[in-house]
Amino acid sequence: MAGPKITLYTNHLCPYAHRAHVALEELGLEFEEVHIPLDRPRDQWYLDINPRGLVPSLKYGDHIITESLIVTEFLADLAPSHLIPQPNTVEGAVARARQRFFIDTFSTKILSFWMKAFQLGALPGTEAHTNFGNEFVAAIEKELEPLLHDAAPFFGGSDKPTLAEVNTGSFLLRLWALSTTKSGEYIPAAAVRKLEALPNFGKWAKATLAHPSVLSIWDEDAVVTTTVKKYGRKTEA
Repeated sequence: MAGPKITLYTNHLCPYAHRAHVALEELGLEFEEVHIPLDRPRDQWYLDINPRGLVPSLKYGDHIITESLIVTEFLADLAPSHLIPQPNTVEGAVARARQRFFIDTFSTKILSFWMKAFQLGALPGTEAHTNFGNEFVAAIEKELEPLLHDAAPFFGGSDKPTLAEVNTGSFLLRLWALSTTKSGEYIPAAAVRKLEALPNFGKWAKATLAHPSVLSIWDEDAVVTTTVKKYGRKTEA
């Protein structure tokens, strides 16, 4: 698609910035990438672009778009595709509403377990670690499993990724990666096995985790190493 130049300010280790990469990959849009280090204070030139100092930020011509969910929806609206239906029909409007509700549910009901895993600091095999895993599985079974009843294999009966996968795939990758022994099992491996066995969520997660656009910038070793360095490997109670 011809149009103004697209510049993405990003960091490959950030799951929020990762969302924008998945959207751009799915849409086949050309863009320039500018790496923003997140391990030191932001340079003033970047704060002039995004005063919050967060990634991603997207420059489209002379326009600056910030916040990952807003960036991905902007891109989907900019280049109509399989990611999100157009809202000019009842069916399209309903499908968009369903996608937004799924993304909101994932963000508000599931991602809270992300930080809880680091804050808990429980060792694998302990009661606290097991209980955390059970709570995590129960939340997904309650909140997400019913919403994926028609996944085929992607959200809403789609055979291609939608905005739902664009905005959740980067976190799925990290949840799975952080269930490994190497990571210290921040997410209990037993919980991930239970998630994989859920009829709807398991099928959907498997397809999302394997999709090329979701994997386009994924570096599991770098993410796990950075996470362990930031939060510490769990080696003692």
